[in-house]
Amino acid sequence: MAHIIAVAGKGGVGKTTLSGLLIQSMCRMGKKPILAVDADANSNLNEVLGVEVEMTLGDVREEIAQDENRKTEDKKIPSSMSKADYAEIMFQRCLIEDDDFDMLVMGRTQGKGCYCFVNGLLQSQLQKLVPNYKYMVVDNEAGMEHISRGILPKVDTIILVSDCSRRGVQAAGRIAELVEECNLTPKTMGLIVNRAPGGVLNEGTREEIEKQGLTLLGVVPHDERVYEYDCDGKPTVTLPEDSPVRTAMNEIIRKLSF
Repeated sequence: MAHIIAVAGKGGVGKTTLSGLLIQSMCRMGKKPILAVDADANSNLNEVLGVEVEMTLGDVREEIAQDENRKTEDKKIPSSMSKADYAEIMFQRCLIEDDDFDMLVMGRTQGKGCYCFVNGLLQSQLQKLVPNYKYMVVDNEAGMEHISRGILPKVDTIILVSDCSRRGVQAAGRIAELVEECNLTPKTMGLIVNRAPGGVLNEGTREEIEKQGLTLLGVVPHDERVYEYDCDGKPTVTLPEDSPVRTAMNEIIRKLSF
């Protein structure tokens, strides 16, 4: 079974950027094969990694859920095929294969109605994929919905991401509480503070981290080039080797030892 790493934090703190750099650094360290899963409804991990997405798991889920309401002549699923078989074929088409990692984009649900059956199909397909990988890195939205609902398997390492604000650290603290409430029992859970000026935390931020009872994994300094790459449409993983952001992430990964 793969070692599953979940990355979470409130919106805008840079968790997707760090997820992409985490995946790239792990590949360079020989920690592969990796399945990267973009579980954020506002999915853009592929842009950070520089890969194209043609279809998401949400697209397939939507298609299956809506097909029952279509007229016979308009149905996309052949009458001779079960929904489970159709889902398996389409989910395989969603798998993006890169040189160093594979990737799935969860996507979001657009329509109304109950998605219990198709979410169950999604869960079963992901569980089939997991044994093929040594690691799975999941870029989550703040609520960690896919894990808390059991759509994704167990989680071994949870990386909480915050900026230097007290509100960001407080949000990370609330996610840590959710982890405990859901009985996820990760082996490791800790906080990365992102975009720290000069790579240094002020006393107020340190106090809030202590107040929330969070373990500090590391501090990633602010780097204007990350913003510039985003504006120019360049994948963040193409940052130069001497980037302080890249250096900080490499150090954090070595410290985690997963």
